[in-house]
Amino acid sequence: MQQKLGWIGTGIMGCAMAGHLLKAGYPLSVFNRTKSKAQPLLDTGAAWCHSPHEVAENSDIVFHIVGYPADVREVILGTNGTLSGIVAGKIYPVVPERKKVIVDMTTSSPALAVELEAKCKERGVISLDAPVTGGDVGAKNATLSIMIGGDEAAANELMPIWNVLGKTAVYHGRAGNGQHTKMVNQTLLAGNMIGVCESLLYARWAGLDLEKVLQSVSTGAAGSWALSNMAPRILQGDYAPGFLIEHFIKDLRIVLEEAKRMNLQLRGIELAEQFYAAAVEQGYARDGSQALYKILDKIVGVSQFSVLGQTL
Repeated sequence: MQQKLGWIGTGIMGCAMAGHLLKAGYPLSVFNRTKSKAQPLLDTGAAWCHSPHEVAENSDIVFHIVGYPADVREVILGTNGTLSGIVAGKIYPVVPERKKVIVDMTTSSPALAVELEAKCKERGVISLDAPVTGGDVGAKNATLSIMIGGDEAAANELMPIWNVLGKTAVYHGRAGNGQHTKMVNQTLLAGNMIGVCESLLYARWAGLDLEKVLQSVSTGAAGSWALSNMAPRILQGDYAPGFLIEHFIKDLRIVLEEAKRMNLQLRGIELAEQFYAAAVEQGYARDGSQALYKILDKIVGVSQFSVLGQTL
C-alpha cells in the first residue's frame, strides 16, 4: 500500500516538486493559502484540503515549503496546523509501528528545526528539516540537492521520495543540521552572485561581447551554477524569480543570526545583505536574486558604501 503524502506550499518551488510525487504515483493532499497556485496539482489528481490540519489528517508524511520561519511555525504548530492534524489523523501508517513524519523543506532557522523536533517528539511524531538547493530549474527538473537533518532512520526510509524530488540527498545528522547546511549554501551563493554581477559589469565597461565572455569563463576555474544559470538571465534582461530577493535576504539574515550565535563574523555576508537590502528598497523584492545586477549597475563608478548609507 502506497504511503499517503501531504504537501503544503505550492509556490515557485513547491508546485513543481509536488507534481513529481503525483507523477510517481503517490496519493497527495495539498493546501496553499492561495488555492489557484495549487490548481495544476488539483488538475492532475491531488486532493484539495482547506487547512494544514486537514492535509495532515489524511497523510502519513507531510511536506512543507513555505516562505518564512514564522510561516513554518504557524503552519506546523498553529492551532489548525500540521502537528495537531497528523496526531488526530484519520489513517494509519502502512506499518503500524512506523511513526508519522513531518518534513520541513523551507529554508528556515536551524534553531526552529530543533524546536520543531522537540515539539513533534512530545506528540509521537518525527520531524525532519530538509531544505533544498537548485532553484526553480532544479525543482522543475527534479535535480535538487536535499540537505537532511533529524532522525536518521526516518531520513533513510524516505529515500525513494528524495530520489523523486532531486538528484542528491545527504543526511547531515541531528535536527537543524539540514538548515545549517543550507546556510552554507546561501553563504556560497551570496558571494558568488556579487562576483557574477560585478564580472558582467566589468566586461560591459571594458567593451567586451558578454556572450563570448560567458563562453570563455563559464567552463573554466571560475565556473559555477550561478554563472551558468543566472548570468544568461541577466544578459536577457530576465529578472523573473527563480528565487525571490525577499526570501534571499531572509536567508542571509538567518546566516548572520546563526553566525552571531557562534561568535563568528562573516563580513562578506554582511556586505551581501546590505546590497540585497538596497534592492528591496529600490522595489526589487519580488524579483529573482539575479536582480542584484540592477543595484550594482546603479552604483558603478561611485562608492558602494556611500550609496548604501555607509562610509569607510
